Amino acid sequence: MGLICDCSVVVNALSVDNNVKFQRVDGTVKGDLKYLANVCDNNLDASSLTLRFTDKEQAGGVDRSFLFVAGTITSVVCRKICMNCEVTVTGTGTVGGVTYPFEAVFRDQVASSNVDDVQSFVITGFFDQNGAAPVPQGSIVAVGCV
Repeated sequence: MGLICDCSVVVNALSVDNNVKFQRVDGTVKGDLKYLANVCDNNLDASSLTLRFTDKEQAGGVDRSFLFVAGTITSVVCRKICMNCEVTVTGTGTVGGVTYPFEAVFRDQVASSNVDDVQSFVITGFFDQNGAAPVPQGSIVAVGCV
């Protein structure tokens, strides 16, 4: 981003075969989650975050795939969890032209033997990734946990 950030996260991650939940849909839906983020607490206006869900089941002939694009990021909070760095990002974004609040929690695992994970991603009133989603080590880079 070219800025000095007190708290930031860069994400380019894919998590496959996750059982997620949608509002007003019984049970879970299996699919892949692609996360992209470049978020800096000192420049929220220039920050970006997207989530693409690809429905692998299409139960009943319904494809629930979607692209969520954050329009406004209102908060970025870093906190140290043992030796790891956890970054919580909140704001609002859109799916199919409808605006929803969201909260995403990314965890950068320090040990190279551990995978990183997206602890949670909730689009209020629309979607919940339904638990932590593992992603390859190094696909989440967080800075600012002290």
